[in-house]
Amino acid sequence: MKKLKIKTGDTVRITAGDHKGTEGKVMRVDLEKNKAIVEGANMVSKHEKPSAKNPQGGIVKKEALIHISNLGLIDSKSGEVTRVGYEMKDGKKVRVSKKSNEVI
Repeated sequence: MKKLKIKTGDTVRITAGDHKGTEGKVMRVDLEKNKAIVEGANMVSKHEKPSAKNPQGGIVKKEALIHISNLGLIDSKSGEVTRVGYEMKDGKKVRVSKKSNEVI
């Protein structure tokens, strides 16, 4: 299984595509497709049939998947997009911001 450097709960900025520059929190990551859902970004309109959950049906706005390569992790210290690396600290592998060298 492939390991991705962006995890659920990270704050990211979209770096490419129609929604470039939008920031949000990662809600879900799909490891098989290498895609993620970012809160409030890449909104699409989808028609839903009436069901028990949604008796009215109609057009619903929801977030769509975005490829991981189009997302950049935001550094908590500087507020800019940063790359992610891994280091061993106290016998544990931790994610580290390349810009500020801080543990994420």
